[in-house]
Amino acid sequence: MASRAMGAPSRRPMTPAVVRRQVVVEEHAVSPDGRFAVVVRRFVQAGRYRSHLWYVPLAPGAGRTRRLTDGPVRDSSPRIGPGGRDVAFRRQRLDDGAATKRLTIVPASGGEPWTPLPDGAAAPTVSDLAWSPDGRRIAFVAPAGDQRWIVGPAPRHDGSTTDHPHDDSPRARVIDRIDWRGDDEGHRDQWDHLFVVGAVRGRRRRPTRLTRGDYGVAGPSWHPDGSRIAFVADRGPQADLHPRTTIWDVPATARSAAEAEPREILALGGSVGSPAFSPGGSWLAAIGTVEADPFDDVIPGIVVGPADGSAPAIPLAPDLDRPVGVWVDTDLNGWMYASRPGPVWIDERTIVALVSDRGRSVPWRFGFDPITGRAGGTATRLVDAESACWTLDAAPATVGRAATVAVVGTLEGRAMELMTIDQGGRGGGRGRARLVTRTSLGSAWQAGLEQPEMRRYEIAGPGGPIETWVASPPGEGRRRLPAIVDVHGGPLGAWAPTPSLEVGILVSRGYRVILPNIRGSASYGAAWIRPQLGDWGGVDADDVHAVLDDLVGRGLVDGSRLGLIGLSYGGFLVNWLIGTSDRFAAAVSENGVTNQISVWANSDSGPEYDRAARLGDPLSEQGMRKLWRQSPLAHVADVKTPLLLFQAEEDLRCPAADNEQLFVALRVLGREVEYVLYPDEYHVYATTGRPDRREDRMTRMVDWFDRHLGRP
Repeated sequence: MASRAMGAPSRRPMTPAVVRRQVVVEEHAVSPDGRFAVVVRRFVQAGRYRSHLWYVPLAPGAGRTRRLTDGPVRDSSPRIGPGGRDVAFRRQRLDDGAATKRLTIVPASGGEPWTPLPDGAAAPTVSDLAWSPDGRRIAFVAPAGDQRWIVGPAPRHDGSTTDHPHDDSPRARVIDRIDWRGDDEGHRDQWDHLFVVGAVRGRRRRPTRLTRGDYGVAGPSWHPDGSRIAFVADRGPQADLHPRTTIWDVPATARSAAEAEPREILALGGSVGSPAFSPGGSWLAAIGTVEADPFDDVIPGIVVGPADGSAPAIPLAPDLDRPVGVWVDTDLNGWMYASRPGPVWIDERTIVALVSDRGRSVPWRFGFDPITGRAGGTATRLVDAESACWTLDAAPATVGRAATVAVVGTLEGRAMELMTIDQGGRGGGRGRARLVTRTSLGSAWQAGLEQPEMRRYEIAGPGGPIETWVASPPGEGRRRLPAIVDVHGGPLGAWAPTPSLEVGILVSRGYRVILPNIRGSASYGAAWIRPQLGDWGGVDADDVHAVLDDLVGRGLVDGSRLGLIGLSYGGFLVNWLIGTSDRFAAAVSENGVTNQISVWANSDSGPEYDRAARLGDPLSEQGMRKLWRQSPLAHVADVKTPLLLFQAEEDLRCPAADNEQLFVALRVLGREVEYVLYPDEYHVYATTGRPDRREDRMTRMVDWFDRHLGRP
């Protein structure tokens, strides 16, 4: 057993009301010269989320930490211009009732934000943006073109329609593809396309649209000479049935449709994304999977190819056996914006990116030889820390100045802050690298609150050691306590050393919380994932029982007072375990899976998800039987455990129709079950939902366990 105590002396207990005081530093960008960074700080005010940009100095003489934006807004996605003078970002105003995220610019020195788009134009909802190398233009991605499905009046961005301003629904949608919807976005009535607009204050011009067609655009990246822009798209003939993104580029100054026809410059067997040009512009790095039609045990890595697409890309670390990207779970990262793990070039021979390894995500270095176009040595971890980093950015090295690598992430039990990497050593010597915290904007709310004591155990399981975090009330030591098993989502997730809010609340109530990284968890290598493919409820359930048997045997857990909770895949395993075991006194299942046969079509990503997870499909009797074998509903008659079901009504990943089958069946059987629906919320509302709904969820969770386990 390896252990590490990370608790603090007991103070005020953490309660569900913590949602109202939680702050999240959730995104960042680093200036090109490495002198400063800009972070996004999100908080709750008057029952609504707000977020502002903050300037953070990173070098001597760079000033002080200060707020750049203010007001009833949600500011996000900061991008610092090449000269470090301006910061472009997305702004959603909270006082006009619109959901539009407008392209906005603010001086890094402070001042009034402005938009480069002309007055009177319909404000598009911007989903991503990137500065040109000369700082005079911005590429952005926004909805454009014909409505894909709509018949009749089309909804406007402000919620009204062209013909009926008091009715925001069209006459009909005529669907001929299965990608008409997406969780947390609803109907995909328009594709996102690529635009360019001037970014010189006082010269507003209409943006130039660069892409057209029946496909969506994401991840714009400028070539260093400013002539072309790379982007991610899936232009395959059956992109909805067999999704596979590739990387394209298009002229940045196109004046005609023919001139603007994109060319494909990087394609792999599986999907690829996150394009990044080398400083000299000869090479393009990205994150993707080389193998065609990969299953979930195929791990994405860094690839590099010629920037013009003249030769295939090659993987830089094919034997790493750890996924590039953030595959670890803690709700302290906010979950409201996608992680930005890199890759980032810090010179022509070095790329940095976040890698998930055994429940942690930290920066790694990947070497590259620009002469041969091959890997330049072994991929190495830049820092060893109990951290879950969420975003990464860097200022490249120049003559006389080392690169500045910065991340936003947790550290042990501390909430997200901006950190930089200190390579250690003095006078030119080298010491052990470490993460240096540069802000206190995101974790001050934790002061005075009781924090869990976290201990790590390597528990012997039927498939090998199971890394398990046990969160306990500080000072309880080895006393036997009632315990709750918390199953992470995915299943390609993994618990991080930093506990989630619900863990802290349950620990403050007196419970131990068990966080096992069972088989199927990402960041432990392909061999840890492979046995769980097509065997949901098999090896994963065995591992949960093995962890409980061990901790009960150690005297840490009261085996007669066990609870169970999980969301998404975690909800599936809760539903499965209570139908195949009587050892739990209470369970909470959230946005889970009940009937694999029906959710194959009801989920926004069901067919491809089930293929990659080797779950099966209902297109043959054999495939249908395989899905049913992995369906908790098959065991509903054996459920005796009191069950609390949470469900987001607008969840398109694990829709309400699936879990209602379990609720109705349990009611007919006369079992103790309660079903709680949260309106207007999507799949991960437990972290991203309206604050009062999140607080209500946590209150009901605690009360359910207190009622059935007996409050500690």
